[in-house]
Amino acid sequence: MENKSMHNSGISRRKFIKTVGIGSLALSGMHINPFDAWGVEGNKYVWGCPSEFQSMDPHAIYDVTTENVRLNLYDHLYRYLDNPPKIHPWLAESYTVSDDELKWTFKLRKGAKFHNGDEVTAEAVKYSMERLLGLGKGASALFRPIVDPAGVVATDRYTVEFNLREPYAPFLSIMPTFCIVNPKVLEGKAGPWGSEWLSQNDAGSGSYVLEKYSPGAGWTAKRFKDHWMKWQENPVDEIEFRTVHETASRVMALKKGDIDGCDGYLPVDQIIKLEKDPNIKVYSEQSMRIFLIRMHNQRPPFNDVHVRRAISYAFDYDSFINQILKGRVARNMGPIPNTMWGAPQDLKGYTYDLDKAKAELKKASVKIDRPLSIHPMTGYAQTDDAALILQVGLRQLWIKLNIVRETWPTLSGKAKNKDTSPDMWIHWVSTYYADPENWIGEMYSSSRWGAWKASAWYKNPEVDDLLKKARTNSNLEERKKLYEQASRLVVDDAADIWIYNTMWYGPYRKNVKDLRFCPIGNGQECRWISLT
Repeated sequence: MENKSMHNSGISRRKFIKTVGIGSLALSGMHINPFDAWGVEGNKYVWGCPSEFQSMDPHAIYDVTTENVRLNLYDHLYRYLDNPPKIHPWLAESYTVSDDELKWTFKLRKGAKFHNGDEVTAEAVKYSMERLLGLGKGASALFRPIVDPAGVVATDRYTVEFNLREPYAPFLSIMPTFCIVNPKVLEGKAGPWGSEWLSQNDAGSGSYVLEKYSPGAGWTAKRFKDHWMKWQENPVDEIEFRTVHETASRVMALKKGDIDGCDGYLPVDQIIKLEKDPNIKVYSEQSMRIFLIRMHNQRPPFNDVHVRRAISYAFDYDSFINQILKGRVARNMGPIPNTMWGAPQDLKGYTYDLDKAKAELKKASVKIDRPLSIHPMTGYAQTDDAALILQVGLRQLWIKLNIVRETWPTLSGKAKNKDTSPDMWIHWVSTYYADPENWIGEMYSSSRWGAWKASAWYKNPEVDDLLKKARTNSNLEERKKLYEQASRLVVDDAADIWIYNTMWYGPYRKNVKDLRFCPIGNGQECRWISLT
């Protein structure tokens, strides 16, 4: 039972634990998270995560939940800050590009240290890229087509060259997805490239040093006081990213003060509830995060464009946006966020129209002779709502749709394989780097098959050609036209069902100050935060 005097005084349960001690709470029967017993020196910031952490290896993970690992425990050559996201020098002080756009040379800042005190050098950068490519996981799909491990050269202690196979316009844009690890720490560690060891440990140079990790519970880290970037006044000394699957549980934990913040994509009814809480501040920011329903374009009956168009016409977009989301998001007609260059502003997408859906089904060369399945994500209420709306729409076309809920790690894992990828599944595609290639290039180029973002298993030779031209052309205006053309074709092919571009509503306790939001990471970079 909640202690009313504690609640009324505004003292959080976590602060109360620090005051009276663990033992007395245990005697009272109050539930204690196992991380609460780890001990805290100074101030602590706790963030509630909807998904669990399968690994702590920065070269094996590449999704929104684990972005907090990459941003807080590791550094990059360049990093995105603020909104709209702007790229800034980080471990690198500067870069140059050769006239043929094949050689990118980065100059490192001197004196940056790994957590064990070793200096960050060009050799460490070289090793990190070799490791990323060698593992073939995480963000490797961005680099493998264009970077040969033999083409990464440390020319001196603070200079590293990347010799590309072909010109790649977004190369600087994707650099913030590439984490630098300490090769000396990984020497002799278990697993290929020390992967078994690094899945549960830390070999970074980031603002925080990993202290504890539990796959089911989350992780904690302490401030790296010797980080190369000067710390602001009153920084957070300890951070915890705690797994709390259920939306209602995260909201309750936030209201009680058990956590300091949680995901900015809660159901609207929960956001409205939190906006009324005097102890909570809900930040709102324009994001670049498309919500969509994926369709397996290679599996019957989805291999027929008319079936895909029919299903696209069977989703009630207006009801979902205006009734469920209370009009707090903007409709997105295609595969690039409306706020990103390369998105055609005159794009004609799909609307809810059952007559058009029936007309498309009549044109189809295949019959829908089995129940279809759609997979929303456990713990994400919006994905459930979208599945139910599509189920109602398809029922009016005499198409049965089964709803199968699964966790994000399970779904994203299945989506990498053509045989195990679901008929349909629902998720967001976030901003991992600020370039149209992040969305349409990774999602609809057949060269990306095998990555979860390409789980539509879409193939159109004309689109493949346009996307290749776009990523090898350094002229921004020409790239813009190429992405616009590719977008129109992908939409005409109804490769997926694109629904909206997200507004981020980040709920935090009012004692959380100096939050610095960026669509890449969604405010999860903790070095900027202070607690009052």
